[in-house]
Amino acid sequence: MTTPPAEVRTDPEGTTTAVWRREYPDPVDDVWAAITESERLGRWIGTWTGEPRVGGTVSFTLTGEVDAGGEVDEPADVLIVACDPPRRLVVEFPAPDDQAWLVDLTVEPQGAGAVLVFAQRLVPGMKVEDVDAGWRWYLDRLGASLAGTPMPDWSDYAPEPAG
Repeated sequence: MTTPPAEVRTDPEGTTTAVWRREYPDPVDDVWAAITESERLGRWIGTWTGEPRVGGTVSFTLTGEVDAGGEVDEPADVLIVACDPPRRLVVEFPAPDDQAWLVDLTVEPQGAGAVLVFAQRLVPGMKVEDVDAGWRWYLDRLGASLAGTPMPDWSDYAPEPAG
């Protein structure tokens, strides 16, 4: 099962956000652990070190790109904007041109499983197409890590080269 493309939402102030909704058969606490515990996070996207607290930063190392033919990124200081375990985590990733990426993750119960709503505010000049394939791939990697199944292949998600 693959994550559907993002829904694009624009608020009254004109801020555009890409939103992916993904259902997992796993309980809320397990999904929460997979998106917040460094060792579990490392199974599908990357690891962090530091003292996590709202208003503080952790050093995040993106490692998942290796499975797409990339390299392990240099650690980045990620700001923890909000954290309400086991329901909501909001973080801000540094990005080029001082336009931080705000990512908001909400986990809600659904039957015996959980729903993850993953949202990224799109900075000026960014289109949903710039991030959709990557986040769908990562969310499917999260699902594979929860299920203990093989990781999806990036080539199934990679956009066709412009030509």
